[in-house]
Parts: sequence; structure tokens; C-alpha cells
Amino acid sequence: MKTYFKIILLVAIAGVVAILNNSCEESEGAPYISYVRVPNLEAKDSLLVAASQGRLIVIIGGNLQNTREVWFNDLKADLQQARVTNHSVMVNVPSDAPEVITDPDKQLKLVFADGRTLLHEFKVTINKPVIHRIQSEYLMEGEKAIIDGDYLYLPISVTFPGGATVSSDDGGVIVEEVIVNEATNEKFMRLTVTVPSGATEPGPLTFTNNFGTTISRFWFLDNRNIFFGFDGEEGPYSAGFRVTNPGPGDPPLINGPYFRLTKTIGSWDWTQVFGWVYTSDIPEDAILNPRKYNYKFEVNTIKPFNANGIRIFLSDDYYDPRYFFWNGNTAQVDTNGKWQTIVFPFEEVMASNVNPGVVSSYFLGFIYCGERTLDCDMCFDNFRIVPK
Repeated sequence: MKTYFKIILLVAIAGVVAILNNSCEESEGAPYISYVRVPNLEAKDSLLVAASQGRLIVIIGGNLQNTREVWFNDLKADLQQARVTNHSVMVNVPSDAPEVITDPDKQLKLVFADGRTLLHEFKVTINKPVIHRIQSEYLMEGEKAIIDGDYLYLPISVTFPGGATVSSDDGGVIVEEVIVNEATNEKFMRLTVTVPSGATEPGPLTFTNNFGTTISRFWFLDNRNIFFGFDGEEGPYSAGFRVTNPGPGDPPLINGPYFRLTKTIGSWDWTQVFGWVYTSDIPEDAILNPRKYNYKFEVNTIKPFNANGIRIFLSDDYYDPRYFFWNGNTAQVDTNGKWQTIVFPFEEVMASNVNPGVVSSYFLGFIYCGERTLDCDMCFDNFRIVPK
């Protein structure tokens, strides 16, 4: 019996020694990469040969425990947020764009504690420009367009409808990073674009850099589907407040006459500023598919819109009491005497007013009536419903 137990013990020891030897051989062997995959093993097509900026990837291989640096082209990844084991490295591709593509194919490099390096065939796909918004869609020659987006890497050019182009190379485009959350380092990129000579046609803007071209969804000088343009069609309420020839202290014209209201509006006062005008200028498709459209207009606050509120009516029934409310107490809009484009998702305006899917001729109203007294000095122009 004792001999039997001795045999078992010797076999067990031999097994442990074999495991230890294999482990030592593996830890002392040359590191290698087998493949790169997504973190979710259940995902379809989990293996990767390329990844976009900021994406989390897992590098699978062996003898990777001594990885000290991970490079994608000339950018070093943040290993403080990475997870390194013998068989894998989980890491985010850097969000910035590389200045140098180190190799057309082998853009992934690992650097180990002993100074060794390991290259792997893997590509980083650089995002083309992404455009979020423009501060004002109506600007004149020489004015500054403020445009927010991402992946707006230099050098970059902006082409206006009609072909006039400005670029970062000639100083017509300036790029800066804007941090919106210091705790998370959340940020976006902002372009300051000087409107060039000859940019007088309406249409989308085109953004081009080394990584691609993007056409904006918004239109510069957008003249589509304007139902309130203050050219005389807004009814009797706006007649005394229409500005056709700006004088001292008046903002400039941006698209013909505009509306300016200068008045102290008390809490819950009913101040109708323009409307009711029946209109068929709303696209039928916007009524049927409101989620595809935005409700837009330009505003210029000589004094801040920081109290009271505006009821925006849109209905095929004159006596419909429902309205979309633009709350001055929470909106806190102050354009500092400059024109700015206001955007509301049209489905929100529709939901607060009429039932979607009813195609008719609508009347529209715009009435101040809300809490707290407002020292009002505001201008409006170009009320429109346009595709998102």
C-alpha cells in the first residue's frame, strides 16, 4: 500500500514540475500576437484587422505580461486604463489622429520591459470630419462662423455654396478644442471660419481634411420652407415691430426685414407678437414624419431672454389650446447682439401641438406668456421647418 501511495506522489510531483516547466518556458519565451478581437466574445465577426479611434480592443497572444507600451502609429496608448496579462492586452486605440503613419500595414507596436518590440499587421481607421452644429446659419462676408464637431484635424478647408473656399493654411479656419466636462475630459473640436467673399448662395458646407470629406446637414443661409420671414405676411400683430431699414442700435438685416420686440413683459402677461397666419408652407412630409425635421429660426437678443417664456402654437384648429413652450427661465439665451440659429426637433413641437399625420393648412402663433417679468429686446427672422 505504501508503495502505491509513493507512486501516486511521484506522478503528482512530476505533473507539477511539468506544469511549472511549461509555465517558465512560456514566460521566458518570445512574445507573440495571434490576433486582435473585440472585448465581447459573443459578438459576430469578433476578430479585427482594423479599428477606429478610441475603440476598445483586445490583443491576444502569449508572453505579453511584460508589455510596457502600446503604440498605434506615432501615438502611444494609455496603459493606465489598460489590462495586461500573459495572454492579452486590453487597450483603447488613441482618439487623436497620428501625424505619421509608421507602416501602411503594421501600425500596432508593443514595447516590452527588456526593450524588445513586436509589430503586428493592424490598421487604424481615421474618422473623417464630423459636424454637429453651427452657431448661426446666417452670416455675411467677413463674419465668423462658429462650427462644432469632431475629428476636425489640420489641415482642413471649408467650401461654401458656389465654391468659395477657406482653409487653415491661409488662416481662414482656426481649430481649437473645447472641454465640456473637466471631470471626464469630454471635449469636442470647434472651427472658427471666416466667411469668404462670394459666399452668398444658400446650401450645405463641405469640410475636407487628409482623412475625408463631409457635407453638413445644415444649410448656410438656409431659405427652405420659410413661413415667417417678416416680408409682410405675418398679420397685424407684427406690423409695428418690423425692421426694414436698420437704424442706430438695430441689428443688421440677414434676410430682408426682421421682427424686433422692445417691451417690458410682466409675469403671465399675454403678449402676442405675430400670427395667426394660416400657412401651407409646412412640407407635407414633415407632418407625416416629424422626426426627420427641425423647427428653426434666427434670434438676436439685445437683452437676455432669461425670464417669462414663449408659447409656440402650431395647429389646424384655431381654438386648440396646446402649445410648445420655450421657457426663458431655463433657456437663458443671450446672443450678445449677434444673430444665432435656434433649433427645436420638430417632433417635440408637433407633440405639444397637433397630432402627427393630419395633413392640413396650419396657423402658427408666437406669444409671450410665462412666469417672471422679462425686460425684452429680441429680434427674430426666418421661421422654417427643414430636414435634419
